Amino acid sequence: MIDKTAVIDSNVKISKNVKIGPFAVIGPNVELGEGTEVQSHVKISGDTKIGKNNKIYSFASIGSDPQDLKYMGEETKLEIGDNNKIREYVTINPGTKGGGGLTKVGNNCLFMVSAHIAHDCFVGNNVILANNVPLGGHAHIDDNAIIGGNSAVQQFTRVGKSAMIGGMCGVVRDIIPYGIAHGNRSVLQGLNLIGLRRKNIPNKEIKTLSEAYKEIFKNENLTENLSKLSNEFKNNELVTEVVRFIEKDKKRPICTPFSK
Repeated sequence: MIDKTAVIDSNVKISKNVKIGPFAVIGPNVELGEGTEVQSHVKISGDTKIGKNNKIYSFASIGSDPQDLKYMGEETKLEIGDNNKIREYVTINPGTKGGGGLTKVGNNCLFMVSAHIAHDCFVGNNVILANNVPLGGHAHIDDNAIIGGNSAVQQFTRVGKSAMIGGMCGVVRDIIPYGIAHGNRSVLQGLNLIGLRRKNIPNKEIKTLSEAYKEIFKNENLTENLSKLSNEFKNNELVTEVVRFIEKDKKRPICTPFSK
């Protein structure tokens, strides 16, 4: 069902069972997947592909130009997966030429009121951004991460799989997978044990990860601590994920319990 007051370019690709509400504005290079709902006063523009069964609430702005002074109008893309809830006043920008030209959002995410996803970001599956959470350009948010209300993620920062960040936190360092961080500037507080248990990970695996965490972060010399990890730890899949995350090339330092 498409409301008669919606302004839709003739080149928009609209799949079956799409709903478009009053006064929505949709530009020429947009593609809307089956079952997606676009509520009133939403604007969708740019080269934007939106998958199936998404629900986009009133006054969201999807695909408008990146907020980057280096952007000169070149053609870049935004891709959004399936089953996402994009609440009121959320803004999502496409990529830039210098960042690879693509902003990408996965499936089953919830972006609460006034969240912002900047140019060249990668957001995985089952991610929750609470109210007023902005992601700076080139941020990388892995699957199942949760970022609390009014927290801000600096550009080029990575947030690992199943990490949890408390509210009103400035995230200026990379957060390890399964980590939990909060504070005025992000400080690693431990592991997201509740999240691990909710994923039905065996207690033995969680205990091994907890022991490895203590070894990795026993002091500020992460490189030396990683080199001394026993094979028992290295053979644990959860620990391996954390180690790879830390050792990967990165733009930001790793958030630790000693971060200031």
